[in-house]
Amino acid sequence: MPEELNVWMVMRKAPPLPFLPEEAHGKEMVALALCYVGDPEEGERLIEPLRGFGAAIGEHIGVQPYIAWQQAFDPLLSKGARNYWKSHNFSKISDDVIDLIIEYGARLPSPHCEIFIGTIGGQTANVAPEAMAYSSRDANYVMNVHGRWETAAEDERCIAWAREFFAKSQPFASSGAYINFLTQEETERIAFAYGAAYNRLVELKIKYDPTNLFRMNQNIRPV
Repeated sequence: MPEELNVWMVMRKAPPLPFLPEEAHGKEMVALALCYVGDPEEGERLIEPLRGFGAAIGEHIGVQPYIAWQQAFDPLLSKGARNYWKSHNFSKISDDVIDLIIEYGARLPSPHCEIFIGTIGGQTANVAPEAMAYSSRDANYVMNVHGRWETAAEDERCIAWAREFFAKSQPFASSGAYINFLTQEETERIAFAYGAAYNRLVELKIKYDPTNLFRMNQNIRPV
């Protein structure tokens, strides 16, 4: 597909959205999230093959401003839920990874948990890994294991599901990680996430923030 088109895959239980039939709500589904920046007619032609993957239970495709697309998932991420995320980068999605996604997508521990594969790459691959803070230039896909649930009684089950899937898929992952998907407990992965840029970021931290004032984040310590 051209760089103007992006397709993400989401496995989750169907939420009660108006374009999904009521009888599908709460049942496992695969969603394809599409974004095309260009002529709408050309975009329709490019996505037509996607309509041939099985029987679609619903569709919500049309022209909209980019800010509306940014807000499209907000209703599924309202305040008050409990969240636990794990993430890997992949240079390719192998059959082994697909098998794991299918296995754990069939074992979603709550109606709000999901596994998504985001297609990245494109222009990002044209920049050297050490040129900027983001260094995962070999990544063509990012996977987020999104554990999300409502009550403390579900904590153990949902966190265990996310951790187990993350561990089993790790042998197939590539370098780096998307820093916004790291959890509070993953401070040991910060250097891994930044990769080739990490040492330079430490140098900048020492120079501009030696007292570590800006620390309410996945922190790069000035040491």
